[in-house]
Amino acid sequence: MQENIRALREKTLAALREAESSRALYELKVGFQSELKKVMSGMRELSKEERPAFGKLVNELKESMEEAFEGRAAEIREKEMQAKYAAERIDVTMPGRKFRPGALHPVTIVKNQLIDIFAGMGFKVYEGPEVETDYYNFTALNTPEDHPARDMQDTFYIADKLLLRTQTSAGQIRVMEQEKPPIKILSPGRVFRSDDDATHSPMFHQMEGLVVDRNITLCDLQGMLAEFARRMFDSSTKVRLRPSYFPFTEPSVEVDLSCAECGGKGCRLCKGTGWIEVLGAGMVNRKVLENCNIDPDEYTGFAFGMGIERIAMLKYGINNIRALFENDERFLGQFR
Repeated sequence: MQENIRALREKTLAALREAESSRALYELKVGFQSELKKVMSGMRELSKEERPAFGKLVNELKESMEEAFEGRAAEIREKEMQAKYAAERIDVTMPGRKFRPGALHPVTIVKNQLIDIFAGMGFKVYEGPEVETDYYNFTALNTPEDHPARDMQDTFYIADKLLLRTQTSAGQIRVMEQEKPPIKILSPGRVFRSDDDATHSPMFHQMEGLVVDRNITLCDLQGMLAEFARRMFDSSTKVRLRPSYFPFTEPSVEVDLSCAECGGKGCRLCKGTGWIEVLGAGMVNRKVLENCNIDPDEYTGFAFGMGIERIAMLKYGINNIRALFENDERFLGQFR
């Protein structure tokens, strides 16, 4: 037994001298305690007369090794602290690091500009949920059951009658259900469609506007869009309305702006026409007003919707929508 105790002490002391980290010291101490228990288990084989002497040897081993462990731990802590100080040392004579200021994303810049423009015309902002029901996204907006927009290849369905909204117009229905005219709201947010090319993205940002009151006409819509065009692009920008069709507006129009690149003379950007299509709009369909319990004989309204990426691409001359989502700092830094 004495030989086992002496061998354990010498073995542990030798390992202590080689330990170079707190982790290694901890593992060594755990191993020592485990082996000491094995040695102590041999006490059962000793006679009553031999046990006191053995217990004394074990206690002396514990005390001496505890001192040895504490002494080595202090040395290792000091060594690790010095290494940490060396790693964290700062040369105050070296030039400081330059940090470039961040910049808002061009989509965020344009979104803020749009909100400022329309807020100046009395619009308040409403943001609806991105996960919508079929009713708010299609049915309440007078979209027929057999309309192509409802197909799986155009809409991301989560479950039956539950989908990722394809337009922020759904928020307009929620507002008209909860509020009585006059209504004047702007509804920005992300929308999702199964579409992907140089000018389309499966996820993009849209901004819808809605005005409902007595005696609202298409002239009010055109005047408001003319003010938007002048403030967003240039004071000389002109607005043109072309007949179109949307289930939720009647009459419906496509809105073109005179090309800011060539001033309407014709160039590659506008494909020689002098005009660029920017958004869709129209007078709110009577059925949509009826779905929201608004009397269409007493109130009329207009609605418009634009893609924020589309406006950003036109404003900054961006020819591929993917550039807006690639997070390339070389591209984004240009908007600082």
